[in-house]
Amino acid sequence: QVQLVESGGGLVQPGGSLTLSCKVSGGYLRIGDMGWYRQVPGNQRELVAQITDSDDTDYSDSVKGRFTISRMNAKDTIFLRMNNLEPEDRAVYHCRAMVITPRAPGLWREYWGQGTQVTVSS
Repeated sequence: QVQLVESGGGLVQPGGSLTLSCKVSGGYLRIGDMGWYRQVPGNQRELVAQITDSDDTDYSDSVKGRFTISRMNAKDTIFLRMNNLEPEDRAVYHCRAMVITPRAPGLWREYWGQGTQVTVSS
């Protein structure tokens, strides 16, 4: 059973920093693209940043220059370094991973974590 576990959320003042992490565990053959999405109640989940298995990255315009996504060499863990946080960054941040499992060796499946809350407030 593949699981994604996020950590690192919390309360921070405007201008502060946080680092989120997400680790994939369980039975898998390969992990592909991974990314961070965020959601505010009443709104759709939106892409924040994503990283391919060859470490190419992409960011939403709202976080470019402030957030950095990175990936461990083992490819099973990603991080999101968030600098200069703004009240508008307040959301539940979810990790997403594309994974191939032994039960379906030729099929990429999408998995999501439960999310971690980020609150930016003075």
